[in-house]
This record gives sequence, C-alpha cells and structure tokens, in this order.
Amino acid sequence: MNTITLGSCDVGKKPSDPKDFLKYYHGNEDGKFGTILKDSLQLRDDSRTEWKSFKEKEGNEVIKLQQFLKRAGFMPRATVDGVFGYVTQAATRLFQEYVRTVKGEAGMVPDGRVGPITWKYINEQWGPAEICDWGRGWTATGPSQVSDEYQKWISLLKRAREHYKQQLNASLILSKVESYTRNSDTKKLDDWAFSTQDNPKEEIHLIGITKENQNRHLVDELDDIFILLINGMVFKFWGSTDPRVKGKLDKPFLVEGQHKYRFGWHRLSKDEKGRYLIYRAFKPYKYGVLVVRNDRSDTTMAMDSADIERGLETNYTINIHWSGFGISNWSDGCQVIAGKSYINNRNEVVDCTSFAAGTYGDLNTLGEAKTKGAYNVLTDLILCYAPPNTDHINYTLGRESSLIELDPVFGKDFLSKTLQELQAVD
Repeated sequence: MNTITLGSCDVGKKPSDPKDFLKYYHGNEDGKFGTILKDSLQLRDDSRTEWKSFKEKEGNEVIKLQQFLKRAGFMPRATVDGVFGYVTQAATRLFQEYVRTVKGEAGMVPDGRVGPITWKYINEQWGPAEICDWGRGWTATGPSQVSDEYQKWISLLKRAREHYKQQLNASLILSKVESYTRNSDTKKLDDWAFSTQDNPKEEIHLIGITKENQNRHLVDELDDIFILLINGMVFKFWGSTDPRVKGKLDKPFLVEGQHKYRFGWHRLSKDEKGRYLIYRAFKPYKYGVLVVRNDRSDTTMAMDSADIERGLETNYTINIHWSGFGISNWSDGCQVIAGKSYINNRNEVVDCTSFAAGTYGDLNTLGEAKTKGAYNVLTDLILCYAPPNTDHINYTLGRESSLIELDPVFGKDFLSKTLQELQAVD
C-alpha cells in the first residue's frame, strides 16, 4: 500500500476549495479562529516544518485508514472523507503512540506518516473488533466512562474555586480579576466551567500547577506540572508557567484562575518565502487573558503587590505551546510544555526521548523522524476527543497551595514527586 501523509487524498476526494476546507483550523475573515493562516491553501505539518498541498494518490488508502481509526476509537468524531487532514494526522499519531506504549511495539514512531510498518500493524495485528482504551468511553455528548482520578481532579477544581472565593477579600489579584470591567478570556469565579459524569456536555480541562519557590524568578527551569482532563481520562505533562528570565523586564505573568483557550498556532518568524514558521498551540479564545507585568525597573524580575496595584491588562499572545525537549524555558509569558515525557491515563511514565526534538530546528533533521514528542500527545488527544462543536479548552492556573495542598488525596509532595518521575526518563 502507498505511504500516505498529511495532504494525501484519495482519487476524486481532493477539496475543490482548500481555503474553505481549512477554515476551522486556519481561521476565517472574521478572525474567529485566528487569522495567521486564513489565506493559506496548504496544510502545515508542524512536526516536520513542512507545507503540504492536497495531493491525490491512486487507490482509497485514506478512506481505509480513516475507517480503521474511527472503528478502533482514535478519531470517533471525524468524517470519513478520503482527505488526510489535521484530525486524521492526529489520530494516526495517537494510534502509533498507543501501539508503541500500550502495545509495547518499540519500533513504532508516532510521526503521523502511514507507511509499511503502520499498515502492517493495522492489517495484521489489530483485532477486527478491538477498540483502544483512550476512545472506549467517547460519546458525542461526553464520556460514558469516567476514571476515579478524573473525578478527583474535577472535585479539586471545585474546591479551588471555593478557596478562591473565601480568599477574595484578602487577595489583591483575585479582587482585581473579579472587578475587571472589560472583556477578557479570564473567567470570573462564578463562571468557571466543570464537567462531571452527569454533565451532558464534557468540558476539556488543562490544569497548570505552579511550583512555589521564593527564588523561582531567578532560575530558568521547567518545574511545573500540567494535568489534562479529557474523555474521562487524566494525562500529566510538565513545563513552565512563568516567564523566562532572559529578555525584557516588563514580563507578563498570567493571573491565577480559569481561562478560555482555543486551537491556534504559535508564531516564531517568517521563512525566506515570507511564510510564518509556526506550530499548533492554544491561544486565548477571543479577547485575551489577564496578565500582570512586573516593574521594568525591578531587576529581580519577580511579580509583587506593587505590580498588581498598577492593574491588569489583557494579552492575546499568552499561548500554551511546546518548549522543546525540556532543557530550556522558551516562554516570555506563555505556558510551555516539554516533549521529553508524559504520564498516561494508566499512571505510567512514558519516555519520548528517542524521537522528541530538542529545538524547533531539530524537527526536520535529515534522516530522523523527530517530533514534538509528549506535546503532540496533548494536542492530538484534544483534537481527536473533543465533543462535536467544542471549540475551546478551560485552562486553570494555580499554585501548589491554592490547588494541590487543598486535597489530602494529592498532598504537598505531589508536584515534586510527579516532576521527578517525568524528568527521570533517559
């Protein structure tokens, strides 16, 4: 069978209007989903830093692949249309990652390219009625199966909101958020979203937990944890929630609380043809999120009460994006996630070091299938398992004391122990 990749189309299935086909992912004229790529007629293969045109291939391999991925539970909501688009690529990588980690096939690389090795596994080793654990509980209105750990995290979010409400009068930054009168994608406490087994529409949650260290602004480390709650499952990642040390002094600190984010693209620069060097990320949904800037004259680069007193501002560039292998913090206010490792829904540490790129420049290294590693798992899970018409995630940012330490189930050592597990892989 042919090797098929992003942009491959079965005969007669090539979109007649590529711009219209891509508008949900590239943006449209009103800017609802961002406008960086709104005029692009090509797909962005961001793990290989390539632009891919829609190209017909003989046969019907794309439809066969999509039928398999849908039946096996990797792309339950996608249309079987014979076009290898972003969701098909994401589902393919999830399938390859599942085979690599859950099935124990170490030779499988989750690069989203369907060649002889992937076809062989699909045709010869995956059972005809087999459904992956990740997609087993998916329904159009929410998960039919919810893990105990998932429920514990939702309960913790609810306790965190009540804790914030109790601290409202004593916390300058919380009171500033609650009294903010302009539009923003940072939610007031009463507007926080939750999801439970009884909720007919699942909300996707990403939780950022900031390590509390009085000297954290003096170091450039990735020492925070991210928790993804999706389809009744829990996945854990690591990175940084703070601005990096280097660069300008007036750094934007994202405020604690819950924020509304959407699918988008993180922009780096332009190539020699004037096209943006970009990769998929999550962006503030519409208005921008609330931030506090530290004083330009404050060489400690920390955020203090004087900074908060000056007031909050909305910022549309505080993205949630990849941060390479996990060696350095690329953030200038963004929330960044490392590609080296993650913890799956079975609470197993998963090592991505053999194929995770160290930097953006490493992604398309000749002869090597380098990817964004664990970060791809995060974005692909959201792209494949979001309920229909769900165009956002809820990102809740908090400190250890305002989140983890509220619940004895997790305890004071949760962040440090989890981080140690994630960083220990070779």
